[in-house]
Amino acid sequence: MSKLSSALTIAGTDPSGGAGIQADLKTFQELKTYGMSVITSVVAQNTTGVQNVQHLPVEFIEEQLQSVVSDMPVHAFKTGMIATKDMMQVIRKQMIEQNLPYVMDPVMVATSGDVLIVEEARGYLRDQLVPLATIVTPNIPEAEFLTGLEIQNFDDMKRAAKVIVHDLGATSALIKGGHLEGDATDWLYDGNDFHTFAADRIDTTSTHGTGCTYSAAITAYLGKGYELVEAVGLAKKFITAALKHAYQIGHGNGPTNHWGIREETNEVKNY
Repeated sequence: MSKLSSALTIAGTDPSGGAGIQADLKTFQELKTYGMSVITSVVAQNTTGVQNVQHLPVEFIEEQLQSVVSDMPVHAFKTGMIATKDMMQVIRKQMIEQNLPYVMDPVMVATSGDVLIVEEARGYLRDQLVPLATIVTPNIPEAEFLTGLEIQNFDDMKRAAKVIVHDLGATSALIKGGHLEGDATDWLYDGNDFHTFAADRIDTTSTHGTGCTYSAAITAYLGKGYELVEAVGLAKKFITAALKHAYQIGHGNGPTNHWGIREETNEVKNY
């Protein structure tokens, strides 16, 4: 299935290029999706951590959104870092109006451990944005916050996915298993069935932006019209290759390699 498609990412920046808006746009480009972006916060960060954050005025975020949707086709969109409740309220309004496939990466803490969302906004994200999501893609700490559950094994992951769908209202939930031991196994619950996506654990410290890249790939494939399970499966292959072929850049957790899939196959398949 192939078509010209475009995707919109709503998130914070990463001047080092590994996460946030920059990671999303790189991923869209690799998957032949026209990428657009609305910036919520300008973040001074690199592979070692976050040095400073400047949030954009809510009115300006709203203007960015309106500039895009009033002029450009959007086939799917995703959210990453949304730091405040006021930002979320503006974005929620557009989500309802647009009614498009929506991938939520519930970014709360950077790979470095730096907190990226204020406490008040966490509850609003859970209660007001999650119910609008086509798919929510939390790692285990994020899933624990959203559900209030302790997650230590696959059964816990599956239980958390059900809570996000049946109790919080998302259409589907992908619980990522990167924080557990063993293979990197993710569990997708679509409201009826579970689907497993597993890959060998890759011995690398270059994990900066993994969640951004994975969710951006899902967004790109959904925008092209792929069904949910297939979109997640293709995105899993994309992020696995990005980790497998990651470069050691910087002095901390290096970035994934957004063209890693080309290292693997010499071309990006399944456009």
